[in-house]
Amino acid sequence: MTKRDLVVKIATETNLTQSDVAAVVQKTLDYMANELAEGRNIELRNFGVFEIKVRKSRKGRNPNKPENEVVIPERVVVKFRAGKELKEQVDKIKPGSIK
Repeated sequence: MTKRDLVVKIATETNLTQSDVAAVVQKTLDYMANELAEGRNIELRNFGVFEIKVRKSRKGRNPNKPENEVVIPERVVVKFRAGKELKEQVDKIKPGSIK
């Protein structure tokens, strides 16, 4: 699903214009991105948590030249942990049914 698909679905179900829905969806994503960029976590009840984590520095190898070690510096990443209700819905999916 793309952002556009989401806008169309919400607009259809709420009888709002697509441009109004698109503005709200974009503003929501902008606020979420700003919070994460400032190092704060986002918790959406029953959906999940977006967390800022620091990945430690580590050694990596080039698969084509495994004798060469490369130091991968520490960096900040965004992690997502699914909430209880989302986990329960995903658990109902049969592994063979995913496209």
